[in-house]
Amino acid sequence: MAADTDVVIEHPNRDKATSKATKAVVTLLLVASAALVLIVTIGGWDATAGAQPVSLAYAAIYLLMAFYVAKWNRGVLPVSAALAMILGIFAAVSVPGWFDRDGAGYTNPALNADLLGMVTAIIVPVQLLLIAFAMRGFQQAWNVEVERMSDGTTRVMPSH
Repeated sequence: MAADTDVVIEHPNRDKATSKATKAVVTLLLVASAALVLIVTIGGWDATAGAQPVSLAYAAIYLLMAFYVAKWNRGVLPVSAALAMILGIFAAVSVPGWFDRDGAGYTNPALNADLLGMVTAIIVPVQLLLIAFAMRGFQQAWNVEVERMSDGTTRVMPSH
């Protein structure tokens, strides 16, 4: 058997244009989702009634997952899809609340409530896209490894 220095590990599925595009889209959607959540959280800080820690945690987790997806970590893709499903539901439920804040007795947020309602409404389709692209990325098997030996032979490593 060849020495370890004569073996090159390759990830053939990462070289495909579709895999690269999916990785870029998932990373972008995670960063965009974090930004949208931060806009709603900071813009509606006084009106969110204690939800700030959850929103800040969501943004931080999404940014951390974007970092790992950018490093070709396939394991965070199903987690990001699951979190996107939960965030999408919460956003869909909270959209009408932002648009109903023009009545008396409501705390005025830092940003206009209609603007926050629109940003919250935008979160819903972004989460749907994130779910779709994360699952597509998971199906692309970014984790498959091929060993290339110095004599030209190859060996496909089983995925874990």
